[in-house]
Amino acid sequence: MNDSLLTLLKKVDTPTVCNAIEVAQGKRGFARFTRGTMLASAPEEGAMVGYARTAKIAALAPPTEPPEQIKARRMEYYRHMATGPRPALAVVEDLDHPNAVGAYWGEINTTVHKGFGLSGALTNGVMRDLGDLPAGFPVVAGSIGPSHAFVHVREVGTGADIMGLRVEEGDLVHADRHGALVIPPEVIDQLEAAILKLLDTEKLVLDPARSEGFDFDAFEAAWAAFEAART
Repeated sequence: MNDSLLTLLKKVDTPTVCNAIEVAQGKRGFARFTRGTMLASAPEEGAMVGYARTAKIAALAPPTEPPEQIKARRMEYYRHMATGPRPALAVVEDLDHPNAVGAYWGEINTTVHKGFGLSGALTNGVMRDLGDLPAGFPVVAGSIGPSHAFVHVREVGTGADIMGLRVEEGDLVHADRHGALVIPPEVIDQLEAAILKLLDTEKLVLDPARSEGFDFDAFEAAWAAFEAART
């Protein structure tokens, strides 16, 4: 992913990327996106983009493994998040979902991850400390809650299932207040052009629709131009 594409991906929302992937593929049916409603800690900050650094956590019940094993895995987790290609996102599956109760993403943990150079976090689990999370590190989560409960790391680097989306270690993820998607590697080279084409094509309808005197005849002409541009 070059700098130009990265800059563009940060500027556009996830639905735009979803549509642009289909433009690049030349067909409808792209399906590597989250299902259901997700919550964004800072919707005004826009999209986050990065290569997935994955893990799995749980919090509903206390861990059954020896404390030293839990501590060692915790340090393995942080070492994993602190390394790897950048830009990167923490993609962490809460194994308790849909009954997740432990807020892994609060003020301290988000600040640590931001310090590691990650661009944000995606989880089906819980976030908290809204209003105190650091700027520039958005979290897209499955829910909001007050407690960390018995949160502990279960697995590191084994991929994650987030609201119906399977994310493998190293996948390129785009996420915002709409949810998240995985960008297929085979469209990377065409994606920038596809996004720009999509934005230009949408203007064929949006510009007339926002103009004075817009009526059905104007719509019909605009839609014909829109359909022609998409083929």
